[in-house]
Amino acid sequence: MSNGKKILVSVAWPYANGDLHVGHLAGAYLPADIFARYHRLVGNDVLMVSGSDTHGTPVNLAADQEGVSPRELFERYHHRFLESQREIGISYNLFTHTDTPNHHRVSQDMFLALLNNGYLYKESQQQFYSETLGRFLPDRYVEGVCPFCGYEEARGDQCDNCGKILDALDLGNPRTKIDGSVPVIRETEHFFIDLAKLQPFVEAYLEDNKEDWRPAVLKFSRNYVKGGLKGRPITRDIDWGIPVPVPGYEDKRLYVWFEAVIGYLSASIEEAALRGDPESWKAWWYEPAAETYYFIGKDNIVFHTVMWPAELIGVENLYAQDPDQRLNLPTDVPANEFMNLAGAQFSKSRGHMISLPDLLSRYDADAIRYYVTVVMPETSDSDFFWDDFVQRNNGELVAVWGNLAHRVLSFTHRHFGEVPEPGELSEVDVELLERSKAAFETVGEHLRARRFRSGLGEALALAREANRYLEVKSPWTQIKADRAAAATSLYVVLQAINALKVLLAPFLPFSSQALHSSLGYEQPLFGAQRIETIESEGRTHKALRYDDSQAGGQWTFETLPSGRALQKPEPLFKKLDDSVVEEELARLEA
Repeated sequence: MSNGKKILVSVAWPYANGDLHVGHLAGAYLPADIFARYHRLVGNDVLMVSGSDTHGTPVNLAADQEGVSPRELFERYHHRFLESQREIGISYNLFTHTDTPNHHRVSQDMFLALLNNGYLYKESQQQFYSETLGRFLPDRYVEGVCPFCGYEEARGDQCDNCGKILDALDLGNPRTKIDGSVPVIRETEHFFIDLAKLQPFVEAYLEDNKEDWRPAVLKFSRNYVKGGLKGRPITRDIDWGIPVPVPGYEDKRLYVWFEAVIGYLSASIEEAALRGDPESWKAWWYEPAAETYYFIGKDNIVFHTVMWPAELIGVENLYAQDPDQRLNLPTDVPANEFMNLAGAQFSKSRGHMISLPDLLSRYDADAIRYYVTVVMPETSDSDFFWDDFVQRNNGELVAVWGNLAHRVLSFTHRHFGEVPEPGELSEVDVELLERSKAAFETVGEHLRARRFRSGLGEALALAREANRYLEVKSPWTQIKADRAAAATSLYVVLQAINALKVLLAPFLPFSSQALHSSLGYEQPLFGAQRIETIESEGRTHKALRYDDSQAGGQWTFETLPSGRALQKPEPLFKKLDDSVVEEELARLEA
């Protein structure tokens, strides 16, 4: 860990009921990783956490449909999450899951703090009950017609079509998802969080210093609160999940919407313990100067801009040594819109998706990262099109950047074997060097502001400028008549390539590291990612961790010294055949 500014990068917790897909990558995981890698290069102290959501109704539902236990199902997909995110390069300090003793304890502590502070109350409510299954039905076990948009397959908690948060009882023509039977309504008692009592505090939070927030996120959140907050149940009738820590509620569990967001805090606590410094997490959660960012999709906005702040406000000084300390509220929630698949929304539950493991089996990680960043749905919905993927890969990633780096390094290695000694620099030489230096501020400004598409565009603009420089200088022609002039041209363009290697590293970490090595650097740009088996309180679980102790990358223009030996480079990227489009469309149809 560095001594820079504390930056907490909190990433949406995926339900462990099926493989991750490209929509997840575009919605939360890739933007979070780009942001975290940038801040690490700057020298800030990044803590990036997330994990598998193991207790959600989607996990129960998928387990019931497969005839396996929820634990068996979530462990299978959790392991696949670890592998696919490691392969695509999502650099969590800790990616854990919500069925650890630590998460159970922190969630129960949050519950009890809210109870003791007067922010919970009991209330009986009506809920759907399946007479054929003999049990109350959690929200996602019920489907029906959305009361807002008329979508006929709306879930009991939220409509996939219009995004509205729902009460299952408001669905038209309700049916039980397991067997299609019509449920009946019965009464049951639960704990509710008193959101009406917390509303003034949440409103004040949303009004204070939110100029950097995305307008759509802020407007949606403020309007939601102004509409009036009502109590919301935080327990439910289910046997899989975290026990409610009060007598008489042994057959109920904490509601997943309430406890999953607590994972950001519990994962931070777990990571600190694994690092051997159990109190270190408090620097991100209590220090006023720390910045905390929550990367999610737009369907989770309310839970992170309203519900989670309400929980954090309500627990008051939980775990604090100073009674006046309070847990930090989100600095920003840069929620992305949806990435669609050729016009239709990705859906893991409905099978309309490109799974991440499947994609990684055929394409390099940086090729995927590049395209997903280019079409990232930052301010409006976007689409993943296979023909566009191939075109962008070949016409931009390969033609503009990959060919620039490879032909310059190959030519220089063949003719000089090292970074050449330059002669006197011309105005054109100085111009490219100055633009390379200036790019660190322009690209960095976009990344700090969570404008990742613009940041990548600025970096690629520098690569195009370097290509134009080569067209003017043509060192392959110069070397035939004036070796010294060719040496100067190659020296200058190598400086630009060395700068681009860093500017593109948050987006393309694997190819940037390969280029970093070809340029003669020994210390890696980033730390190492590994999957670890963690033992805790008599139980073991696997987690993804990031070790930055060997990282040496810096967000700065660094001059490649003349005389440094260069390694023979390998091509950074692969050109894709046009036949890929038809093959992938056929695969999607199948």
